Formats: sequence, C-alpha cells, structure tokens
Amino acid sequence: MTSLDSFRCCKTLKVGTKTYAYYSLPAAEKNGLKGISRLPFSLKVLLENLLRNEDGRTVTKEDLQGVAQWLKTKTSEREIAFRPARVLMQDFTGVPAVVDLAAMRDAMKKLGGDPKKINPLVPVDLVIDHSVIVNSAGSNASFKKNVEEEYKQNQERYEFLKWAQRSFEDLRVVPPGTGICHQVNLEYLAQTVWTKKEKLKIDGKPVQMELAYPDTLVGTDSHTTMVNGLAVLGWGVGGIEAEAAMLGQPYSMVLPEVIGVKLTGKLKEGVTATDLVLTVTQMLRKRGVVSKFVEFFGAGLANLSIADRATIGNMSPEYGATCGFFPVDDDTLQYLRDTGRASDRVALVAAYAKAQGLYRTKTDAGFPSSPMFSSSNCRKSSRRSPAPSGPRTVSR
Repeated sequence: MTSLDSFRCCKTLKVGTKTYAYYSLPAAEKNGLKGISRLPFSLKVLLENLLRNEDGRTVTKEDLQGVAQWLKTKTSEREIAFRPARVLMQDFTGVPAVVDLAAMRDAMKKLGGDPKKINPLVPVDLVIDHSVIVNSAGSNASFKKNVEEEYKQNQERYEFLKWAQRSFEDLRVVPPGTGICHQVNLEYLAQTVWTKKEKLKIDGKPVQMELAYPDTLVGTDSHTTMVNGLAVLGWGVGGIEAEAAMLGQPYSMVLPEVIGVKLTGKLKEGVTATDLVLTVTQMLRKRGVVSKFVEFFGAGLANLSIADRATIGNMSPEYGATCGFFPVDDDTLQYLRDTGRASDRVALVAAYAKAQGLYRTKTDAGFPSSPMFSSSNCRKSSRRSPAPSGPRTVSR
C-alpha cells in the first residue's frame, strides 16, 4: 500500500552504498506537523507508523494532526490504527494461530481458489520454547537428552510446524532448545530498524525501492516488552489480536499518555539490575501507569547495559504500563554488533535514528519534549533488599 503522504515526507536516505526510502519526521514537521520534534521517542515511532500507512480510511490526515495536537495536553481521546512490523509467537499460543491459517487454506481449496494465497501479510516468528520438560539433570548430556525427549513427546506438533514454515510465506519457526522467545527476540530477531521492498512515491514520482522504518511488534506474551530495551516498540496482546495483526489488520489503540522516568548516576557495586527494576516497579505502581507508555531518559542511561534495560522493559506488565521504552543510542549499536547483526544493518540503524531525531546521545539528558512535562518526585523504595542509590528515578 502506498501512503497518501499528505505531508510530503517520503524521502531518501543514503547509507554507505545503499539508498533507502523513509518517511521523514523532520520533513513532516516542516510541511505542517508543527512541533513533532518535541514528541517523546516512543510517540515518534507511532507517528512514523501512521505517516507510512496513511490510506485515508484506517489512517487519515486528521489522525496525523491529532498526534501533533497531543503536544498541547499530553493526552488524547483519538483512536489510531497501529500496524506492527512483525508478530512474535511462542508455541503455546502460536500453534492455534497456525492451525487457523491451515484451516483457511482448506476453506480456500473447497471454494475452488488457490490455497497458496493464504499467508501472513506481516513477518511472523514462532519460537518453540514452552514445551520443555526436564527429565534429565546433573549431567553434561542432560541438555541433549531433554531435547531428544521433547522431540519424541511433541513429534506431531513439530512436524506440523515444520510443514507450516515450508508452506507459508513470512513464517519462521525457531526450533526447540534454542531459548525463550524473548531472549531469541532480543538477541537475534529484533533489528531496531526494519526494511522491505515497497512501491511508493518520492516527490510525486512512483518508485520501487527498499523502505526503512522502525522495528515494531506485538507478541502473544505479556513480556514481549523486554525488547523495548533495544529501542524496539512492542507489547503483548491476545491471540486474536496477534492473528489479526498477522493478517494485516491494524491494532486499534488510543494515543497513550507517556510517563518519563529520568535516570541519573549509576548503580553501586553489588546492586543488580533486579534491585533496580524492583525499585522502579514499586515507584511506577505508586505513580499509576496502567495502559500508558513509560519512557526512560537521562544521563543515567549511559550506565545501563542493554541487558539491564531489557530487564526493566521486561517488567512492564508488573508495573502496569503498555511498555517501558529506551531510545537508540551508542549502546544499542554496540549490542547489535556484539550479537552478530550485519554491519550494514547497524549502519542503517545509526543513520536512520539520527535522521529521524530518534537517537539519544550521551550528553542528551532529557526527553525531546522535556520542557513540556511537569516534574514530580517519586519516593524511594522501602524494600529490604538493597535499593540503588542511582540511577535516581523521577517521573515527569
């Protein structure tokens, strides 16, 4: 689908020897969406999603203007249609979704159509991680024995999933014994910036080229939010919503309120990410962040590894937020390198984030919109386990 591009923001971005198309937020601001450079990073990701999918029906020009209007009150009653870049499933809830696809193919065949036309319309990754039973322990051979036993006990299901991966386009199955879906998502599947071939218009001229856009997702597990530590906006949904997204239907949501959490300083020796996340969880529960986006910012981010950020993002369901988002920065790029992402992908993430105003520098201590948010101090945790002296948390 080609966007109507009401704000004439489809531009090109050259990264090394490659040229990508992208929907430029600075261009959209220049052409009518005033002030959007002051939006929190997470809302910029939502806005780009709407710009890219503007069709005049599910996403209108008024929806785009509504995001800019959000700046006046920091809340909105406007409902938007969000289209995630991909869907993440684990086998517990993913198998029924694949069964539904197979049933659709059977129905298509009975109606005289081509069953091969039934496919996911967005990429789907199904990670087999909920079928493990520990039958052997305390031996170097235990892992191998447990995986072999798992294959025996789940043979029919695994054969079905293997057939599905071979039969459906845009469906990948991660085999047993690889890891939990959130770990696999963080270390392998997530790209931070996604790309695909698209037909679109640049300066009124139709072209077909590689389109770059933020990596976003919904997953069939509430702790899908873990990947927000890698600047990938995503959260958990029910099986029906995941299937709808898989089939190209938008996820309907109200523009969220965004709660900023400022991090300063660094953790003392002996204080773990678990200590930090439990303290943050207690603070945010008191603040009340249910159904809101939480976004972390401040100089203290420079002292948090991606693993620590992922731990905090993973706990979003525990403090009630839709997600706990961390922006792209130098540590994001280093993590992508360390986990084997292609060098051209890392270069694209850096160039794209900087071009879109989505990149946090070490000296950038605030929200893009920090002047607009009133500050209120959160009390420190009274937990018995050692609470961190920093980063301090302040809700804004």
